Amino acid sequence: MRRLNATISAPILDAIHELIAREGVSSGQVAESVAELSRFFTKERGSLNRAYMEDRFLRAAYLQYFLPVNLSKIQLLLGEMPVPELDGGFSVLDLGSGPGTGALAVLDWWHHEQSSRGLSVTAIDGSSEALKQARQLWDGYREAAGVEEAILHTHESELERRLWLEQARQRSPFDLIIIANSLNEIYADAQDPIQMRASLVVEALSLLAPHGTMMIIEPALRETSRALHRVRDRVLQEKHCTIYSPCLHESGCPALMNPTDWCHEERAWEPPLVIQQIDLEVGLIKDALKFSYLLLRKDGKTIIERRPDVYRVVSELRELKGEKRAWLCNEQGRQEVGRQDRLASPDNAAFDQWHRGAIVQIEKIVRKEKAGKLSTLGRIEPDAAVKVMRLV
Repeated sequence: MRRLNATISAPILDAIHELIAREGVSSGQVAESVAELSRFFTKERGSLNRAYMEDRFLRAAYLQYFLPVNLSKIQLLLGEMPVPELDGGFSVLDLGSGPGTGALAVLDWWHHEQSSRGLSVTAIDGSSEALKQARQLWDGYREAAGVEEAILHTHESELERRLWLEQARQRSPFDLIIIANSLNEIYADAQDPIQMRASLVVEALSLLAPHGTMMIIEPALRETSRALHRVRDRVLQEKHCTIYSPCLHESGCPALMNPTDWCHEERAWEPPLVIQQIDLEVGLIKDALKFSYLLLRKDGKTIIERRPDVYRVVSELRELKGEKRAWLCNEQGRQEVGRQDRLASPDNAAFDQWHRGAIVQIEKIVRKEKAGKLSTLGRIEPDAAVKVMRLV
């Protein structure tokens, strides 16, 4: 199965363009609304109205700009998750679907995999207008791409009220459950929002097939990412699942030990021309996909064999005077590791390929003693073999 590179296919762009044309919103109005939504999504989250899809201008902005961005994040993770058995059909639950971002991403992925069996997606959202948009985008894509064996079921229900569970259970088990950019928007006023969100994830896991994957995506902001880390820890405590990726362990998230730390992805992306044009107009830059995520499984599968000498890089490779450094994470926690430029060698040359999200193997990390204490900074010596096990 090919790995997706998060390029937006022509049928997706055609379906979005057709829907924007029906809205009757000018390109200038779209750009203004993109700037407004961006401010709400980042700096003024407390002012964000969850019914923004009911507003014609904000809806058009979301469809034109944010939907392709979020769809590309889902497509990247579709390429990362374990290879599913598509010959028996593929069943998907998209919780908090909005205008069908997850549904459309899966439809495009499934179509390009050329599966001979059917696709069934159940989209659940509290906005009837968003579900209407999801249906129109789904039908627009099918028409543009000539897709036949794909069915979209929609159900209007607020995630917080859990009334959707019975509806979803009738179509379970699901091969894939998507919760994209939804957890951070629910239970905000609850006494313990983390526990409420964790219990929703656990209930949704009961609908997942034994061989299935649950995909959770959240914005790469510190607040939303740390909240996802806390949900992760609560869910793992109940032992209903394990982590396929990005984590290389099921221990408590070490990023939570320091209140200024959080873990997120940043992956290169070539945005469509229309997004580049909006960026120029409103002063945004979408040259990379930034998000936090979890891929959860019930069968114990992991993205790579876990070993004490295998780590995920959780920062950029920082160039300092005379050396480079990066933060790593595995079951031993988060640790900073560096290599002085003068100690570069053929054995550790792979260190220069490190980037956020890469999985690496290090034969030996040296910690020097200073004032009777071991340094917290690990050092890579010339004779330490370094390998990049997986790039993203």
